[in-house]
Amino acid sequence: MERVTHHGRETAYRVLADGDDGPTTLCIHGSGGTHAVWRAQARLRERSIVALDLSGHGESADVEAAPGVETLDAYAADVLAVANETGASVLCGNSLGGAVAQWIAIERADETDLDGLVLQGTGAKLAVLQDLLGWLADDFERAIEFLHADGRLFHDAPEEYREESRAAMREVGGATVERDFRTCHEFDVRDRLSAIDAPVLAVVGEHDRLTPPSYHEFLAAEIPNCERALVADAAHLAMIEQPAAFNAVLAEFLDRL
Repeated sequence: MERVTHHGRETAYRVLADGDDGPTTLCIHGSGGTHAVWRAQARLRERSIVALDLSGHGESADVEAAPGVETLDAYAADVLAVANETGASVLCGNSLGGAVAQWIAIERADETDLDGLVLQGTGAKLAVLQDLLGWLADDFERAIEFLHADGRLFHDAPEEYREESRAAMREVGGATVERDFRTCHEFDVRDRLSAIDAPVLAVVGEHDRLTPPSYHEFLAAEIPNCERALVADAAHLAMIEQPAAFNAVLAEFLDRL
């Protein structure tokens, strides 16, 4: 892992692929995740792919931030610091990571020169089930099991994938995971998508019930330069569950930039 210091804290990131074909892509994980959810994108060896740990996740230092805009701004600062350090000009965000990517493109576009956005398993509004918010506060294990049922994080993945994901979420910890989901719950940029002027790919797993295909249809309809892609036989974590198909879609988009 490499590290960059900013705003009094360290953000950790890993260079997954160090090719010279096209712009550098910075991958942003979702709620309760780490950079490791993007490990299969290391197979894109001709590309330059970087993935980070947001504050309080993996090997990155935590930050004091209330859920919502304050957390979005803190996570955006993490992403911008790594993007500036690595020269990344494409942001690829899953779920909460997609919200952070949109936030940067709308609120902080003057701080980076974006060539493109990949919004995977995300949306312009990310309302969270009230029962899940309650479990995150009072019964973390129940929340974890809910998220790992079929059609949520995974469709038909091997049990070892689910167990690894559960373990990662436990390692991040209940307080940070709850902050992530409450930040998602407050996120809503539906009326601001026209401000995104970079080319966008909205890609979703066919069986994603957390951020279904309709969310991505909305992104494609409202963002001026946005195309859609569907990954078959996958749910919310399509880049893990169907890495070859996801990588092909990502590579094709990068080729068109």
